[in-house]
Amino acid sequence: MKSFILILLVLFLLHSAAAADLEWFGYLESQLTGNDWKDSFLLLQSNKLRLDMKSRVSDAVTVAANVNFITYHGRRNWPVLDFLPAEIAASVPSGMESIYSLSFENRIFLDNAWVKLALKGVDLTVGRQQISLGTGYVWNPVDVFNIKDVLDPTYEQPGHNAIRADLSLGKKYTVSALFAVGESWNTSGRLIRFKGRVGHFDYAFLAVKTDWGFTDFSPAALGDDGFPRTEETRSLVGFSMAGEIMGMGIWGEFAMNWMNQHGDFEEFVLGGDYTFDFSTYLMVEYFHSSLGRRNSREYSLTHWMRLLAQEQKTLARDQFFFMVKHPVTDFIDLAARGIWCLSDGSLALVPTVNWSLSENLELSVFVNLNLGAEGTCYASSSGSGGMVRLRAYF
Repeated sequence: MKSFILILLVLFLLHSAAAADLEWFGYLESQLTGNDWKDSFLLLQSNKLRLDMKSRVSDAVTVAANVNFITYHGRRNWPVLDFLPAEIAASVPSGMESIYSLSFENRIFLDNAWVKLALKGVDLTVGRQQISLGTGYVWNPVDVFNIKDVLDPTYEQPGHNAIRADLSLGKKYTVSALFAVGESWNTSGRLIRFKGRVGHFDYAFLAVKTDWGFTDFSPAALGDDGFPRTEETRSLVGFSMAGEIMGMGIWGEFAMNWMNQHGDFEEFVLGGDYTFDFSTYLMVEYFHSSLGRRNSREYSLTHWMRLLAQEQKTLARDQFFFMVKHPVTDFIDLAARGIWCLSDGSLALVPTVNWSLSENLELSVFVNLNLGAEGTCYASSSGSGGMVRLRAYF
């Protein structure tokens, strides 16, 4: 019933667009994903329609929203244990295997819906909105709201409900404050950030306090209400920067996290990129998280599941990302991406092709090759796969 009402609302807004100052745009995306599974090859296709609406009500007021419609076809339930190390999978008692699975259900949801007031020197944004923090390409230690897919880090992030104020202090400095409403004041997210610029470098200092938690995914912990989750307060102080030296881009982030139950931890990322005269582009990025494990012997079922549930950014302590990209033609880019897990020695290679078929039509293809030993982050025993994505903008 809720989905039906949402569809009616979207149709009403589209019908009203001709009579009001309402822009609408978006894209249609079809994606086919596959992965090795035992003696077979699992396939999952998704179709996504993103419909964006935006209207400038006055010089000081802007409203915007977007609705996503997603359908799934093919194998819609993936057996997680079959992709984990054999020793980890064997720790799950017989009959409980189906509990550890990834399910893909058709969805219709309002991803963003916000109002922005452009006051004198201050922008106030209220509602479900994009919150993007940090300068890292794959990993963002200072971002407590989003965790990127390491194989597809540039894919759009979901909206978050918040009240945000951005105060401009001249041309070089900005102070931002954000409040993400929770069930109580103690469980609500609070953030303050100071941004500035020195020479060719942008920098930012921020402090965050928010509710955060960990789930115990061990079979013995499963109760009538599911797996138990420990909620606690996370306090973060961080720094980020990005700039250029002699034509080379450089960025970095550092975040110290204090927890009231689990141990405190720190994370940092350091990266750089450069485009050569012959148009080849090179990027590297190193990520460290003391929340991660030092080697594959320390990985447990709970650690693997927390990674899949996006409760933490990484399974391992130290990882290195690299990408080499070259334009073959004006419309086709070839790239090779790789993630080297320094903690356990495993490696994932991701050859990629991006093809602009026309001005508003893009085709992306990538293959994921896992080359690590059994039990490591990118073990070959977990199989390799790939993805084909076609996206048309309108």
